[in-house]
Amino acid sequence: MNNPVNLSFDEMWEKIMACDETYDGLFYTAVKTTKIYCRPSCKSRKPKKINVQFYPTIQQVEGAGYRACKRCQPEIEYSPHTQLIKNVTAFLVNEYKHKLTLQDIATHIGISPFYLERLFKQETAETPRMYLEKIRIDKAAYLLKHTAYTNLEICYEVGFQSPSNFYKVFRRLKNCSPTEYRQREKIVL
Repeated sequence: MNNPVNLSFDEMWEKIMACDETYDGLFYTAVKTTKIYCRPSCKSRKPKKINVQFYPTIQQVEGAGYRACKRCQPEIEYSPHTQLIKNVTAFLVNEYKHKLTLQDIATHIGISPFYLERLFKQETAETPRMYLEKIRIDKAAYLLKHTAYTNLEICYEVGFQSPSNFYKVFRRLKNCSPTEYRQREKIVL
């Protein structure tokens, strides 16, 4: 974005103190003492006010001799957590049939369960469990439409541990029971 924001120094200072994500990409914070620049939402320790300069573009801040923060990665257009979220979703899509706990997912990815859940929810607006349930229900819906499996067989095939949970989640996500879904969506062969 090349349109400079019309904010005073103090307004920009308030935005970085609040770690306001809505201003990411609109300006960059450069710290004179460390020669590092950050996004307004960077969670790193805040510098002294007298050591800060603001720049409207990456080109200007890098032209002034600053390098990118390794924590918030301001030179990357997308969220610095995009690759991690892709790894989690790929793992869930590949392993949906197995009994998975948050700890299993976190161990596979290499971060703590608490951090994984918080980050995943921040980036996708849902928890890993909710995402996994969506994958399972999508697979179940496909099987209901294209196979003659019973509802119980589909329940276990897609990774649910109990039929009651399968029916409850299916109804919540599809607004009908598996049987009603099959009758409504059955492909005439």
